[in-house]
Amino acid sequence: MDVYSAGVLVFRRGEAGIEVLIGHMGGPLFAKKDESAWSIPKGEYEIGVESAEVAAAREFTEELGLPVPDGPWIALGDVQYGSGSRRKTVTVWAVEGDLDPDAVVPGTFTMEWPPRSGRLGEFPEIDRVGWFAPAIAEPKLVKGQRPLLQRLAEHLAGTAPTP
Repeated sequence: MDVYSAGVLVFRRGEAGIEVLIGHMGGPLFAKKDESAWSIPKGEYEIGVESAEVAAAREFTEELGLPVPDGPWIALGDVQYGSGSRRKTVTVWAVEGDLDPDAVVPGTFTMEWPPRSGRLGEFPEIDRVGWFAPAIAEPKLVKGQRPLLQRLAEHLAGTAPTP
């Protein structure tokens, strides 16, 4: 089953260089993990029902409780990851902005926890967000999303490949 997701990577420029805003995935599966446990705010959508751009904005707001900052959207393209019967294609745009991580009000999801217990728990989609330099963000992000940091750097340096 192919899954399609779309998201927005917010970045800001500071004296120390570029920083990106990423979120630590909520719920008990990622509670004690840091490496490969962070994500660009994104979520699933159905092709033909909703455009990727609309889904990216919707999911950003659902996950962070904040609207996407105003400004031009920079297409970073698609990445694919996953294996077996669940392959995921993620389409991402970057937007320059400066959001306060303390203003985030994450959405929630429900899952059975502990597994096979019959008990449902409600957990935040993202339990914390932070600004990180790309070199620090890279090992934190799930592996399939890491190439998007390089694409953003190439775009900002004016060296992105021409589509």
